[in-house]
Amino acid sequence: MEQQISEEKFNKLIGKKVKIVLEKQEFCGLMLESYDPTLVLLKLENGYNIGIEKNKIKEIKEIPQEKTEPVKITEIKVKEDLPEVAIIVTGGTISCKIDYKTGAVKPVSKPEDIIAITPKLAEIIKPVVVAPFLLLSENIAAQEWKKLALVIEKNLNKKNIKGVIVLAGTDTLHYIAAALSFMLGKLNKPVVLTCSQRSIDRGSSDAVLNLTCSAHAALSDIAEVMIVSHATTSDNFCFALRGTKARKMHTSRRDTFRPINARPLAVIHENGKIETYDSYNKRNEGKVKAVPVFEDRVALLKWHPNLSPKILDFFIKNKYKGLVIEAVGLGHIAVSGKFSWLKKLRETINKGIVVCFAPQTLYGRLDPFVYATGRELEKIGILFLKDMLPETAFVKLGWVLGKTKSIEKVKKLMLENLAGEFARHISEKDFLV
Repeated sequence: MEQQISEEKFNKLIGKKVKIVLEKQEFCGLMLESYDPTLVLLKLENGYNIGIEKNKIKEIKEIPQEKTEPVKITEIKVKEDLPEVAIIVTGGTISCKIDYKTGAVKPVSKPEDIIAITPKLAEIIKPVVVAPFLLLSENIAAQEWKKLALVIEKNLNKKNIKGVIVLAGTDTLHYIAAALSFMLGKLNKPVVLTCSQRSIDRGSSDAVLNLTCSAHAALSDIAEVMIVSHATTSDNFCFALRGTKARKMHTSRRDTFRPINARPLAVIHENGKIETYDSYNKRNEGKVKAVPVFEDRVALLKWHPNLSPKILDFFIKNKYKGLVIEAVGLGHIAVSGKFSWLKKLRETINKGIVVCFAPQTLYGRLDPFVYATGRELEKIGILFLKDMLPETAFVKLGWVLGKTKSIEKVKKLMLENLAGEFARHISEKDFLV
């Protein structure tokens, strides 16, 4: 259908509540500024944004609002006598606030912005906001991990700062947590990473509880890198999860982060009550010295049936230094038949590439000595990383290779428990906690 509605009309309705009529559907919502001139961007009442092709719109009209008076926002002042906590803003849904004029979201940049998102913080901490970069979490990589580690080091070593909270997106938060766990080493104060699955303008947002519990965690004596977020789908309490033993396990649930092969470090309640469930490094007077290094020529690869071992030629040709392969079962991949990896893996290792196996199952521990396949692979030099998460193994291997060029030292460090990446024991009760 040929477009009958003028661009001028579309532009005048930006920031207004509108009704859009299509051939067989109708939508109501707040019209936002669109990145694509061919689309109308609409924020629905459930909080989700949708794009509608302009040439399919039969009618668009403004919905009169019952109240025309501007919304009054009560400003909450930051209290000077509260303990100071550095809040490092890097991006993600939790780092943004809604602009009710346009419907767009903007990154928070001042302590007042953080308090506006979660007024309860005004009774717990005095935020000191730092924003080293603002990126979607999928765009945060090793370069940003290193920068973040140095910013955190600086704040941890300030006497007035009692703890650090990092705001980031959920998608790669477990990579960031693992990277900081290795780069920062032994801590003197808590480093808390938190996030939200749903934007602050939605009634079901998880940002408020996550931030409140993170504030309590930052003032606790748990001097660890930890992810603090919803423990259940309800707004009742949060888990504090060790940075090397947590993983995002659902695309949209508020309790997406789960402990893998571990118990939570703690349960944190909105009122500040903290129940610990695992041993941890305690708050101390020491100084933190970051080691912000990472070898970029490292990859994480999932093995699957029918996968040709020729894929390893890419890593050999491009002079990669390390590979983590997600193996099946107790640490197995094909070692016979058309797709046998044995010969090519031996060649890869002989080229000086460190090859590690991590469990594709996530839960449980690798053991190369139960079956002949595992023994054969262990014999050619594969490092079996027990119960280490594949993402944690990838981050650790890149960090270790950034520290030393000695393959023997790399192998030794990969099998040492540096940041709680290996569980002391695994219980059946920890499965899908």
